[in-house]
Amino acid sequence: MSTADAAPAADGASAAAPAPAVTGAGVEPAEVIAAARRQGLWLATAESLTAGAVVARLVDVPGASAVIAGGAATYSYAAKSRVLGVDADLLARTGAVTAEVAAAMAEGAQRLYDADLAVSTTGVAGPGPDERGTPEGTVFLGLARRGAETRTQELHLRGTRAEIRAASVRAALALLAEGLLVEDPADGHEA
Repeated sequence: MSTADAAPAADGASAAAPAPAVTGAGVEPAEVIAAARRQGLWLATAESLTAGAVVARLVDVPGASAVIAGGAATYSYAAKSRVLGVDADLLARTGAVTAEVAAAMAEGAQRLYDADLAVSTTGVAGPGPDERGTPEGTVFLGLARRGAETRTQELHLRGTRAEIRAASVRAALALLAEGLLVEDPADGHEA
């Protein structure tokens, strides 16, 4: 894989959840929408790093309105706190690029939209580290599912700002697919 594919670094998986392969096209949004429809589930997103790109990919699919409850692009700390209910003290203490914030964002979107399943993205697309020194390419995803423990995933991506953001969108779609038990065509296994 070339660096243009914004490849995850070798340390791209956290102990919280196994990292999906972020290669090529990955999971298609239509597969996520179809699985949610089959299961009768409502989906939501909470996005910082990706600024609404995950929900945009999902709603590009005809019929998405049957399963997409909504998406919140919460770029600032204040928006994360006001819109999603992320603890302002947590944000002040740790910054936005942590597993704990990713989990709180996903849970906040799930509550806000009364969704069955919500995914979140937060990270540093670059160029360079954020104001706290978090390296470029550090990304945390959250997945909240009604009746299940919220999961997080840590990625360390390489590439340009646009490539890191695009890889983050693919990873978020893969995580949603995993939550829906959709088969990933890239590896032939259930995600």
